[in-house]
Amino acid sequence: MGASMRRMTASNDQAAPPQAGPGGRAEAQFGPHRFYAGAGGGSDEFRGARFDVADLRGARFTDCDLTGVTIRDGWLVDVSISGYLSNVTVNDVDVTEYVNAELDRRHPERAQLREGRTAGDFLAMWDTVERLWAQATERAGRLPAAALTQQVNQEWSFAQTLRHLVFITDAWASRTVLDEEKPYHPIGLPQSWYPAADAARLGIDLAAEPGYDDILAARADRMAVIRQIVAELTDDGLGRLCRRTPAPGYPEEERTVAECVAVVMEEEIEHYRFAVRDLSVLESR
Repeated sequence: MGASMRRMTASNDQAAPPQAGPGGRAEAQFGPHRFYAGAGGGSDEFRGARFDVADLRGARFTDCDLTGVTIRDGWLVDVSISGYLSNVTVNDVDVTEYVNAELDRRHPERAQLREGRTAGDFLAMWDTVERLWAQATERAGRLPAAALTQQVNQEWSFAQTLRHLVFITDAWASRTVLDEEKPYHPIGLPQSWYPAADAARLGIDLAAEPGYDDILAARADRMAVIRQIVAELTDDGLGRLCRRTPAPGYPEEERTVAECVAVVMEEEIEHYRFAVRDLSVLESR
């Protein structure tokens, strides 16, 4: 076959950082599929900084490139870390493979995505995605209505997560694979760094607060779009080049059908992982 499902470069939840450029230095990597640091982002003020005997309790590092960071004689109590891992050592023990293996044990859909190769694999993967999200949505439906818009530890609420996946389908499937010029649903929620002015030009109102039933309807419609795409995929068609970028402002670069649909799948399973984690918290309240 001419193409295969894009494999994640490591068995964690983000794409691997870019290779070093001229002079051995690489551009900072701020997140998966990111091309822009966002307004006010991307500062290198603390690159190479030293913090000696500093009180950093309660500090929060979100979407930061921490490559090469060293912590010596630190007091790490009640510390939470999430992101792409490679060569991460704790007290001289490389914990990378342990973390990846444990995540795969808890979420075998991750391994299913990495191992996919054919159009049939895409179809099977979407069967899994539909099943997982049906279960998660059923769990969410048993919660009080107010809980669906509550954030846990400053992460997206369940409702916001569904809105983001609407945008992901529009950007990485409808616009790229289906070649639609402006497929964006007005209640879709782009990445947090996506410029508000650019979102407005797409017809998206970042300040909107749609009702949950409207969110479910948009989500169901977009899931049906992916179902149709994977049902019609062929092995030869996986290598077809997509003419459009996912959204205005994204780099003009070649992307195959396989790469674009794999991004949708990756976003689906990672946000499912985050969603069920937070549902457990909400259910315990």
